[in-house]
Amino acid sequence: MPDIRMHRKHHLGLAKARKVAWQWAEEVERDFGMQCTVTEGAHSDTVEFARSGVSGRLVVAADHFDLHARLGLLLGIFAKNIEDEIEKTLLALLDQAAAAKPKPAAKKAAKTGARKK
Repeated sequence: MPDIRMHRKHHLGLAKARKVAWQWAEEVERDFGMQCTVTEGAHSDTVEFARSGVSGRLVVAADHFDLHARLGLLLGIFAKNIEDEIEKTLLALLDQAAAAKPKPAAKKAAKTGARKK
């Protein structure tokens, strides 16, 4: 059976990487009929995904993503196309998360009261 392996570094930290992984899982469920299960951990999360002819996992860490997918015989013919699509989707989400501006800190409430002269 053909395998797809992918390693992508990032500088998002675990919280943002976790959001990217959730978005990715939602997209592959919607677009490709995958069943995804997310297991959160203290230092990394694992997104397991499967459908007929495909199974795998995406490990999400604070500084990288590791994806390993195993394709069945019929889908193995399309391994390069599937790998390209996975990479395109994941990289687009990573780029989007990296470009997102952090929210500005809330301004401190103005002090009220009389000033002494």
